[in-house]
Amino acid sequence: MTVPSNPDPDPLNTIEDTSRPGATPPAESGTSTGTGPYRPPRRGWAAGPLLIIWSLAVVFALFFLVYAIILIAD
Repeated sequence: MTVPSNPDPDPLNTIEDTSRPGATPPAESGTSTGTGPYRPPRRGWAAGPLLIIWSLAVVFALFFLVYAIILIAD
């Protein structure tokens, strides 16, 4: 004798599998990072990192400029 299958078995006796028929996907969380007031994203870089990058670029360029002058002078 066969027993008809239940599309919604007892949740205490089953492993969470949302791919089976009759399964309910997990509820959405209300505490995700998307909650709260809307703040538009900032545009551009902060002044500190840009200053450091530009300073390194100038030092790098000056090093090779001085190196080229030394090679030409010899």
